[in-house]
Amino acid sequence: MNVRKKKISIVIPCFNEAESIQVTIDRLTLLKKEINDYDLELLFIDDGSTDNTVNIIDSNINKNGIKLVCFSRNFGHQIAVSAGIDLADGDAVVLIDADLQDPPEVIIEMIKIWNSGYDVIYGQRKERAGESYFKLLTAKYFYKSLNYLSNTAIPHDTGDFRLMDKKVIEVLRSMPEKDRFLRGMISWVGFNQIAIEYNRQPRFAGESKYPLRKMIKFALDGILSFSTKPLKISVGIGLICASISLLGILYAILMRVLTNNWVEGWTALMIAVLFIGGVQLVSVGILGEYIGRIYNEIKARPLYIIKNKNGFENENK
Repeated sequence: MNVRKKKISIVIPCFNEAESIQVTIDRLTLLKKEINDYDLELLFIDDGSTDNTVNIIDSNINKNGIKLVCFSRNFGHQIAVSAGIDLADGDAVVLIDADLQDPPEVIIEMIKIWNSGYDVIYGQRKERAGESYFKLLTAKYFYKSLNYLSNTAIPHDTGDFRLMDKKVIEVLRSMPEKDRFLRGMISWVGFNQIAIEYNRQPRFAGESKYPLRKMIKFALDGILSFSTKPLKISVGIGLICASISLLGILYAILMRVLTNNWVEGWTALMIAVLFIGGVQLVSVGILGEYIGRIYNEIKARPLYIIKNKNGFENENK
């Protein structure tokens, strides 16, 4: 009697990775040979690449277990990962980027820990080679700020590189929010989670797909998706400003009644007006960010649009 091998789906989001994608495929294919006790599928999600990424993956489709999903346009990294989670059918799912900064060989250790009873094994970066001081500093304070503001504890120095059991995947599939911060969502679902430390490598080739603008948006998604504390903070600042303003009003009245200097003080008045106006604009901006996310949710558009799939011919998907 043949015993069914456990299946592990490795999800690899791609966007303009033509310079490194073949090496990524080769290393993951080699990994399949090393983990021959498991049935591994390699699920590539192309997020609207404009270079030769799709053609290179297509040329490898005949290799057993390689599948490709192509979006109709670029939807973003977190959406591409979410599509992989939706389409993977393994007993466990591994998320890994195509730039080889996260060594595929760490997956072997993740599988061992998964078999010991853990549901989520997330990679925690011990060293981050090839990253600038600015990026390291901003990442450090991002996680500190996020954990201060959020009600969900999110491990520091982590990315999306992790292994998740099927029961965790099923919960994630039931979470339809549009502004996705997956590492926070995975922390939120709970279950037995543990870190595995590793040294992150420099990019094999190409440039980062997360410039400063996207990093800021990603940080906002992380904070606003898991906390209402910014709203509470803006209320607190508003109360402080109101108290200061009340003191200013009392001061103005006393100056008018008790002295002859009631015309003076326009500089202080202008400073107060500008200060309060600035606080109001910041508070309205925070409120607008939350309202914008509500707007995105009620439109109920699909997270992504699939243009075509390859390698699924023998499956009913």
